[in-house]
Amino acid sequence: MQDQAGEPALASSGRVSRLKQTTADIFPGVLVAVLVALSAQFLSEHYGAPAMLMALLLGVPLHFLAEEGKCVRGIEFSVTFILRLGVALLGVRVSVELLSTIGPNYIALTIAGVFATIAFGFIGARLLGRGWRLGLLTGGSVAICGASAAIAISAVLPKNEHSDRNLIFTVLSVTVLSTLAMIVYPPLSHLWGMNEVEAGVFLGGTIHDVAQVVGAGFSSSQETGEVATVVKLIRVSMLAPVVLLIALYVRKYHGEQASPERKPPLLPLFLVGFVVLAVIRSTGWLPVVAVELVNDISGWALLVAIAAVGMRTSLQRIMQVGGQAIVLIVAETIFIAGLILAVILALR
Repeated sequence: MQDQAGEPALASSGRVSRLKQTTADIFPGVLVAVLVALSAQFLSEHYGAPAMLMALLLGVPLHFLAEEGKCVRGIEFSVTFILRLGVALLGVRVSVELLSTIGPNYIALTIAGVFATIAFGFIGARLLGRGWRLGLLTGGSVAICGASAAIAISAVLPKNEHSDRNLIFTVLSVTVLSTLAMIVYPPLSHLWGMNEVEAGVFLGGTIHDVAQVVGAGFSSSQETGEVATVVKLIRVSMLAPVVLLIALYVRKYHGEQASPERKPPLLPLFLVGFVVLAVIRSTGWLPVVAVELVNDISGWALLVAIAAVGMRTSLQRIMQVGGQAIVLIVAETIFIAGLILAVILALR
């Protein structure tokens, strides 16, 4: 009887011991990633540089930490668990009430633009002789929400030796292109004679990252900024269905690339979290303070994860990405801008 009673206690003690050991193993790497993220945020707040871009650039020189030593497991943990946590918490940005603030035509245009751009990227990658992974990764990041979408999509794509390189290239590229668009697009919207709503739809439907959409929109006018933000968040809401469709595609056509025990799940857990949070946000149960807190946690988690991605990728491998990849992501950016612009002008 005593032996039987002691078994649960021993099992519990063993689990605690393993948890302590795991925590000790991942702590150094996570700490370094957090310090890089803090440095990137400091540079962003004081010098106006995009935080994601800074995290990548600061992380790359620390690549040696991801090759061997005490930081390896923590960096891997940041790229997997913390990354997925950040994506799941993005769901708090989405609510059904967003859809009621603009007309059905512009909602349909925004959604169509997302899927058309992803299809363009997938086909364009094949035509340029690049892999389908890069096409989905760059197309999804341009179509939805820049770096955050790239991180989410990379989490369900089968891994190969180019996965980290492609992700860091995509994040760097969409950040730079989004910053350029933030500067160039507002004057162009005035040049084309757009009213405030049309300009908001154009800016929100074409610029990659949320922060740059907000900057571009409110630099034009209050109403343009509000419309642009709503349109952008509609694009963000497409993250869940797009990632689910990509996960289903990978599972059906490329599941053999993983071992049976690591076959991609039908519904990734982080995607479930994203949808659950979006539903809860839509009910109005979450107070504004809670929404802002979760949103901040999501932003920090993604910043830590992207710093770890930078540490896992060597500069030499980034330079090997090739000119076709640059042509692809620039072409995707031009495609979505041209599509949204053409339809806005046609709807007048």
